[in-house]
Amino acid sequence: MANLSLKNLTKAYGKTEVVHGINLEVNDGEFLVFVGPSGCGKSTTLRMIAGLEEITSGVINIDNREVNNLEPKERNIAMVFQNYAIYPHMSVKKNIAFGLRSSKASKQEKEDRIQEVAGILDMKDLLDRRPDQLSGGQRQRVAIGRAMVRDPAVFLFDEPLSNLDAQLRTQMRLEIKKLHQRVGSTIIFVTHDQVEAMTLADRIVIMKDGYIQQVGTPEEVYHKPANTFVAQFIGAPSMNMLNGSCKNNTIKLASNHSISSNSDIADSANILLGVRPDDLVLTNDNPIIEGRVTVREPLGPETLIYVDTENGEVIAKADGRTPPAIGEQVSLGVDPENMHVFEAETGVRMA
Repeated sequence: MANLSLKNLTKAYGKTEVVHGINLEVNDGEFLVFVGPSGCGKSTTLRMIAGLEEITSGVINIDNREVNNLEPKERNIAMVFQNYAIYPHMSVKKNIAFGLRSSKASKQEKEDRIQEVAGILDMKDLLDRRPDQLSGGQRQRVAIGRAMVRDPAVFLFDEPLSNLDAQLRTQMRLEIKKLHQRVGSTIIFVTHDQVEAMTLADRIVIMKDGYIQQVGTPEEVYHKPANTFVAQFIGAPSMNMLNGSCKNNTIKLASNHSISSNSDIADSANILLGVRPDDLVLTNDNPIIEGRVTVREPLGPETLIYVDTENGEVIAKADGRTPPAIGEQVSLGVDPENMHVFEAETGVRMA
């Protein structure tokens, strides 16, 4: 295990800077997830940490040692790629053992380490198989085993679940989380899937256009998003944004409905009121918005309803047993504790 720090890390291709002065501290044994849309710089940052991409400026420290000028093999890291990168002509055992090719350990020590890793990953019965005899999830476990067998200071995962189907992704998320709880290694995991980020991470780094937008626990980025990008990127369906104004801690919407905030908010003629679909509920008691149901998406215990309002289309959740009908006029409200207020111009959180 090891800590890791990035100080003013930048990456440029010619005159185009794609990663802009990242500062980040990763704690010993922490599971940190980088998440963001394609092209946001998350994989580039991971590759700079691994030594696969040259940095333009800044400092990378791993276990309190600067590694800027060290080759990947000298950084005591192990990387698991999206495409498995395992050898089809080798058995599972030989693929895992390949991670020890440069080790000075004795033959018996290597064998013990392979058996230990195979046991942790529940693969002892698969050691003699070849990759074409394995499922996608089992192949990914082989790739993880090859990384684990080296006992690196830091594990780097570059979208390792992207090639798996939905059921296998869910299974592998659980296995990786259990693995981290058992081994306690420092893990940096890159994904574009906010569900993976929320379910796996101790802390999440949310990136956009080469900048960090927010760093926090899953609970922090969900319940207290720093800006409208984070608010709408984290959570599915996305957070509703309603135009309005604020005066004396009272928010007035385009629908002419008003709601009082429980927090102090600066007076502004142009704010955005953010409400998650989970928190926008059917009610006739102090509604904030009204409209007509245009689409329903049944999810079993609940139904997503899309409502056409004066503020545009919003998404709410209704009881799956008795959802409103298509075309029905509905009134929607929110508990003031569950609303988010942002500056309309900058998108920055106000309260």
